[in-house]
Amino acid sequence: MPENVHYYEPRQGHRLAHDPFNAIVAPRPIGWISSRDPQGILNLAPYSFFNAFNYRPPIIGFASIGYKDTVRNIEETGEFAWNLVTRGLAEAMNTTSATVAQNVDEFALAGLTPAPSRIIGVPRVAESPVSFECRLTQIVQLQAADGTKVDTWLTLGEVVAVHIAASLLKDGVYDTAGAQPVLRGGGTGDYFPIDGAQLFRMARPG
Repeated sequence: MPENVHYYEPRQGHRLAHDPFNAIVAPRPIGWISSRDPQGILNLAPYSFFNAFNYRPPIIGFASIGYKDTVRNIEETGEFAWNLVTRGLAEAMNTTSATVAQNVDEFALAGLTPAPSRIIGVPRVAESPVSFECRLTQIVQLQAADGTKVDTWLTLGEVVAVHIAASLLKDGVYDTAGAQPVLRGGGTGDYFPIDGAQLFRMARPG
């Protein structure tokens, strides 16, 4: 291998101070997921492995390392909401990442307001300018290339309702930078904001 390239095979270790994988696949949108258990206890937690996977119907998903309360709630109720993390909500989002008992309401823990959804029974974060109401489509336990099951659970949901603050719609176009979204980087706590200074456009060929 060339001396100016760091090569490693993940099964054998990366030989670095910190695993670079999630810093390379970054920054990533944050899956700030609200759910409710069958007894009505609310849960709100951020997931850094999150993205959109389909247009029609719109499908989003997040991966939970470990079968956590969020996944259990969604499997039992079939519903969840996604809430946009903005720069102003970053600290509250971080508060909801704490490991707490199952009966702790992270909305209350972070001083956030549950907002009723229109279609599903799970509340949204009222302070967030964008939310999706979702119905569960699949929960998939991931596996390695050799078929070994991994303790990571991919939860996919169809977006059945969308809430967007009117101030973020400019002539009918959603203002991505105007929302000041926060994205997850690598390391133990790296995050990145987005603003209009980074914007550039390219037309698809053909």
